[in-house]
Amino acid sequence: MNELTKRERLKQKIESHLRDLARQLVKFDTLEETLHYLMDSFWMDFTSDFVAILLKEGDQLIPKVWRGETLQVKHTLHLTVDPDSRLLQDALWWPNESGMSDSDFRKALENEKLSTWFTVPLKEREKTFGICIIGFRNFVPLIVEAENYFVEFGRDVAVAMELARDKERQKRKIKGMEWLREKIFPGTSIEHMVEKMVDRAGKGTMAAAASIFLYDEKNNCLIYQPPSYGTFVSPDNMVIDNESNLSRLFPYFGKAGGEQLTVPLVVNLKTIGILHVSGKQDGVFTEDDLELLEFLSTHVSMQIENARLVQNEQERRLRLQNIMIHQQELVKKTIEEESLYEITRTVSSIFGYSVFLFDRLLRLLSHHAMKEEQLSLPNLLHLVKEHEQQIRQIKSDELWLQLDEGPCYVSIWPIIGGGRQLGYLAVFSDRKYWDDVLRLTVNNALNVYAIEFIKQKLVMDTREQVKESFMNQLFSEKIEDPEKVVQYTTFINWNVYDSHRVAYLSVKLDMEVERESDLIGVEEKKSRLWDIMKMALSNQDQGVILTRKGDEFILISRVTNEQTNAKAYWQSMYQQVQKIAKAEMPSCHVYLGVGGRTERMEDYYFAYKQAVQTANLIRLRYPEAGFAIFEEFESYSLLHQLTDHKISTIFVQKKLAPLLRYTEGSGADLFQTLRIYLSNNGSMRETSEALYIHRSTLQYRLDKIREILQIDIEQAEQRFSLLMAYKLYDLLDLSPPQIC
Repeated sequence: MNELTKRERLKQKIESHLRDLARQLVKFDTLEETLHYLMDSFWMDFTSDFVAILLKEGDQLIPKVWRGETLQVKHTLHLTVDPDSRLLQDALWWPNESGMSDSDFRKALENEKLSTWFTVPLKEREKTFGICIIGFRNFVPLIVEAENYFVEFGRDVAVAMELARDKERQKRKIKGMEWLREKIFPGTSIEHMVEKMVDRAGKGTMAAAASIFLYDEKNNCLIYQPPSYGTFVSPDNMVIDNESNLSRLFPYFGKAGGEQLTVPLVVNLKTIGILHVSGKQDGVFTEDDLELLEFLSTHVSMQIENARLVQNEQERRLRLQNIMIHQQELVKKTIEEESLYEITRTVSSIFGYSVFLFDRLLRLLSHHAMKEEQLSLPNLLHLVKEHEQQIRQIKSDELWLQLDEGPCYVSIWPIIGGGRQLGYLAVFSDRKYWDDVLRLTVNNALNVYAIEFIKQKLVMDTREQVKESFMNQLFSEKIEDPEKVVQYTTFINWNVYDSHRVAYLSVKLDMEVERESDLIGVEEKKSRLWDIMKMALSNQDQGVILTRKGDEFILISRVTNEQTNAKAYWQSMYQQVQKIAKAEMPSCHVYLGVGGRTERMEDYYFAYKQAVQTANLIRLRYPEAGFAIFEEFESYSLLHQLTDHKISTIFVQKKLAPLLRYTEGSGADLFQTLRIYLSNNGSMRETSEALYIHRSTLQYRLDKIREILQIDIEQAEQRFSLLMAYKLYDLLDLSPPQIC
């Protein structure tokens, strides 16, 4: 009975002691003070040989404070523990707990030469803080009935620890806010902010290294932002894609318990980067370390983002200033009459990319390639040729073409001046780096190129006008100053006394298109077409002179260019001209008349007249042929030599005017009927078939023609006169109003 009373008194004493101890624990402001007071109390009141408090950090039990003769606790009791282990849930008593499953823990205490020990779980509801161990080297009988007291006491200790931690958090926040006011303030550079932040993170968590990565949205990667704290070894940037997200790159992203720790930098629910620490000097990173990093992230992320925005704006402003400087430099080069290559080289250095300049026919005029891109030119030219039609269709926006496989693109921009397409600018670059500032730089370069093209065109037009004024004297019936003509032709390296042919180029639009278009618009289209033809033909054959006489287009070529086949040479020339014309003006028709050979300066006038008449004859009589040489029409050639324009017009008027007047009034095409009848040598069958009319209708028309002309069209002399009248009508390009 006395023994029972003694145990009861001991139990009451233990319970009373634990309650007093629990009340004392809530008075401390720090976790360290709380743990030391708890340890000292157990050591003194239970006369134990060993007391240790182990706190749970992640899946590890870490010795925080201990007392006893052992020197190996830091290593022997640093254990990995299962969250559901009884060690963290219940009080364990040894040797009473013979079936204990935590054998690693038991072996660790046996290594400390403890024969009797018990544990107190520090747990409050679902949150486990760790355990407290009290041990004895000699056997001490334990009062098992006091287990519940210790379990309840463990809850009180957990509450006291949480309270102490809250107090520490508040103190840290206050110190943190003071630190922020001292170290971080508006206007601080991003480098200064990062330096202070990583220094605070590294020292506060006792990490070996701390660094910050900022998110680059355009390139979808994390970019290292210097400076760093401690020894930092990591790539400058890390790509974020579907397969490697932040959790895979940083295993301890937002959670403690590892050898590294990472928290996001968030502004308005948007991640702008990460704060990363590694190499914990003592154990693993704890919840307190995580809390510190989250505090820094919460209060400094916005300042970093603002600093980054300010820095980007400053860089943008500087880039805009540089644009103005480069613009002045480019304009200066155009004023100083620098070559296109010099302008292109300057543009390439401004962009930092390879630049290629093409004319409106997509011929390369100049280029400047970066050293690492020298081999890209053949590929680019092939790519441009492959997408020629697509490039010609761009009017204002750029066209992006991918060069082979990879991130490299070619952006092609139209150069437009005075409402006309002057050429194209191609830039070899990576599309993702293009922004508004770079596009503005391109627009400035395009304007400079447009000015240069217009300036060169004005110079060329002036030269062309001078050339035309001299060349036109060759096509006058009487050359006023032959010596000046010879001097000018010598100046342009052209021998007027060589044997040449003069060709006349006639461009006609479809009747419907011409009626719908205004006169100025039609002439503008023809002039643009002529400019393109000049460039194409001049590059193909340096011996061809291209000039104008008023609204007429004239080509002069040495006879030696024809070699042994004049027909084949001019047919090739016509096909090229027709191809260019159809590409630029699908609704137009081109006719090329080639005059006879020149031997003297005076022959150019006659050759020009022959070329004009041949072109008119082709247009009126043989439009499907498209071109012809004057000598091919012998009868017309003879008529040309004998023709007096005034006499010929009177002759045509006498023979055909009555028929034309009747045709215009009645609507019956008797003029064309007579032409076909004479061409078929008076055959009724062949004529009716050619006109797609019945024989009786043809007979009626022929009777009407006899009545109007008052002649017998069956007589050979009358037929000859009428045929000659028709040939002169074609040769002189007469119209009904001129002879009616």
